[in-house]
Amino acid sequence: MTPKEKKLGPQRDRIDEIDSQLLDLLAERREIVHEVIDKKVKNQLPIFAPKREDEKTKKFRKMAANRNLDPDWAEDFLRMIMASSRASQSSNEFPRATEEPKHILIVGAKGGMGQLYSRIIRQTGHKLYQIDKHNWHELEEMAPNIDLAIVAVPINVTEDVIKRLAPKLKPDTILADFTSNKTDPIKTMKEAHDGPILGLHPMHGPDVDNLSKQLMVVCTARDTNTSEWVIQQSKLWGMRVVEADAEKHDHVMHMVQGLRHFVALLHGSFMKTYDLKPQDILDYSSPIYRAELMMTGRIFAQSAELYADIVFANEERRELLLKFIEHNDKLAQMVKNDDKEGFVKEFESVTDFFGKFASQALEESGYLINRLADRFA
Repeated sequence: MTPKEKKLGPQRDRIDEIDSQLLDLLAERREIVHEVIDKKVKNQLPIFAPKREDEKTKKFRKMAANRNLDPDWAEDFLRMIMASSRASQSSNEFPRATEEPKHILIVGAKGGMGQLYSRIIRQTGHKLYQIDKHNWHELEEMAPNIDLAIVAVPINVTEDVIKRLAPKLKPDTILADFTSNKTDPIKTMKEAHDGPILGLHPMHGPDVDNLSKQLMVVCTARDTNTSEWVIQQSKLWGMRVVEADAEKHDHVMHMVQGLRHFVALLHGSFMKTYDLKPQDILDYSSPIYRAELMMTGRIFAQSAELYADIVFANEERRELLLKFIEHNDKLAQMVKNDDKEGFVKEFESVTDFFGKFASQALEESGYLINRLADRFA
């Protein structure tokens, strides 16, 4: 340490003391949060309370501004603390939507989503039953007890599993599925089962610690009242629940999932063909391209069969991908013809189409870029 650096010693020592005090306060806060969570479970209150969180955030921003601190930074700090509090819930109990435990069957219990929801269901106090390839023979004995049966298997076998499962269920058992397509599975469930039908699409992967703030899309199909407790249970887990029409859901998913994953394959395949190794690209990447590359790489860290099932889910999705390729060929003519004027014209027409969303995207992506650069630079 140089003589000049030694002059900073008292201030640095005090900073270290303050940092230690901050950690002590955060530890105390965590203990109080656990007390709150225990009371939420006993009183069947949701883990995530959006209104309370919004009010808390606004108040915290004002408090920060009064102390000449950046309100945006203060909000980030608070949200990280609150996210940590919610994450700690993953090892505790969850509030239950019903007075008495329900008997819930997960079909596909060894898959990623099956394992995640099996754990959450156990922690909620419901009675869990699990079926997979190895123990299908046990279904006959389980079936008379089941209140809710959730099919959580790969897309390409979902309808076959529904047809095989449904005849074993009681007439009043709720039959549901976790498939990212909703129209065809719901149609198959209606044909195979006379009881309540519910289409569910958890919009997250199996690697989340808890369900707080995750999105659950619900497509009610038959006997909505009987299935209401399932929707309420999702809310008590802290999920955001959106009710949707099955056909509209699928139309959007063609873009959100099918096209997005196909573009990721195109991106990764082009890099492989031209030997553009990810690590070499990162050395010269802006934060925004780093984010794009990470989203692409994330997909290739997972199951090829899973993404093949999503991309080739049905004829409508495949037709959309073919139209996308045709549109790509149309735009490629600009490159072949050195048509900068055509590029600008198309760019501006898309800008008009995006409208106000472009400004929102600029703001939100800017936030992500800054956080990514700060964390991984």
